[in-house]
Amino acid sequence: MLRRHLPSLSFVAVLTTLVAIGAAVFIYLGVYDVAADQPHTRPVFALLETLRDRSITVRARGIKPPPDLDAPERVRIGAGLYGEMCSGCHLGPGVEQSEMSQGLYPRAPELAKAEHTHDPAEAFWTIKHGVKLSAMPAWGKTHSDPLIWDMVAFVRKLPGMTPEQYKSLVASAPADHDEMMKDMPGMK
Repeated sequence: MLRRHLPSLSFVAVLTTLVAIGAAVFIYLGVYDVAADQPHTRPVFALLETLRDRSITVRARGIKPPPDLDAPERVRIGAGLYGEMCSGCHLGPGVEQSEMSQGLYPRAPELAKAEHTHDPAEAFWTIKHGVKLSAMPAWGKTHSDPLIWDMVAFVRKLPGMTPEQYKSLVASAPADHDEMMKDMPGMK
């Protein structure tokens, strides 16, 4: 009796094959517009956003921030790194949109806005590993974990920072972080 209500194995196999062929044709014909100046449909954007957020959350589990994450020296070093590497896309208090930031899709979050605050472990994972198809680079290929934690320390301070505070902190950052990296194993 129950058997009449279950789809037959051959029906499932045919349906799966048809879906796979349809997906292959969809991809091969280039039906979906991937141009950065054409936004995704709402369902696609929601799916990609959820996929990104869940992936980061899962992969950041178990990452423990250093106990001195709020140390002023970490924040100062992070300010210099942020000003040099991140502000072109993520901006900062008083920083005007750049040509790069205007051309990104999806747009890079403006990290000075409070709604973009992340758990420190998630911020660390994102900075270290980057995010595919978003223009977010994997800084872990060129920067040590301590320097990435310095960036996290600074990013956590961004919300609520005035343009003057931002400018002053970036200007006060050590200019020799490249020298610091030379002394680290595996760094240039």
